[in-house]
Amino acid sequence: MLVSAKDMLNKAKAGKYAVGQFNINNLEWTKAILQTAEELKSPVILGVSEGAGKYMCGYKTVVGMINGMLEELNITVPVALHLDHGSYEGAKKCIEAGFSSVMFDGSHYPIEENIAKTKELVETCNKLGLSLEAEVGAIGGEEDGVVGNGEVADPKECKMIADLGVTMLAAGIGNIHGKYPANWAGLSFDTLAEIQELTGTMPLVLHGGTGIPADMIKKAISLGVSKINVNTECQLAFAEATRKYIEAGKDLEGKGFDPRKLLADGTAAIKATVKEKMELFGSVGKA
Repeated sequence: MLVSAKDMLNKAKAGKYAVGQFNINNLEWTKAILQTAEELKSPVILGVSEGAGKYMCGYKTVVGMINGMLEELNITVPVALHLDHGSYEGAKKCIEAGFSSVMFDGSHYPIEENIAKTKELVETCNKLGLSLEAEVGAIGGEEDGVVGNGEVADPKECKMIADLGVTMLAAGIGNIHGKYPANWAGLSFDTLAEIQELTGTMPLVLHGGTGIPADMIKKAISLGVSKINVNTECQLAFAEATRKYIEAGKDLEGKGFDPRKLLADGTAAIKATVKEKMELFGSVGKA
């Protein structure tokens, strides 16, 4: 059964580790992440961007697939299904479809409007027992057409949004979606420390987890980050393994063209990436 991300993230914050949000794109992705979480006894958050939701034939299809897998794969660890970078309308649709957690990304609105819309969603999510993530200060890079420039959030605005009763807060601290450019300045730990001081026990979220060096990840966790989003890294690992399979001519041997065989190496690569991240984040054995 899907659960809200609230308990798992509060435990992570208290225990000084982080839960990974791994974005899903299809059945292979979802299966690989769920199996790895179960094997490592780690809580996990499955992230779905609006674009990926559309690609997978809508949010109801996604909910149906995941509920089926939880049962068929005998998943016992806590699993949250989370809308990533949701619009106001998208968040409402996911709530209706049966997601257990949503993110409302109002970071591009003036702070007053971000507050008003977040407030309304807090009420709805509280009634239904869902977790809600809000964002302050755009995060750099591009994801589904949302572009930011490694912005850094204003800690006072973070406190204003945190005080509305959201479950977790994503704050820009110089992080970027996708691959990090060679001239990247790194994370702003001073900002993170200031946000943590003002928001107290609230779990903080780090977007753009791909490409941030391990020592920076560990430092961010020590400063209150309890949820880290990973997407690009799994995509790169999947693509590389699939490329090798085809370049080695394996799709031309026997029934190597069968999609179950064609995608097996890529799926294994996702599992390996997820395992590596869960070990780095410290969530192994925490389910």
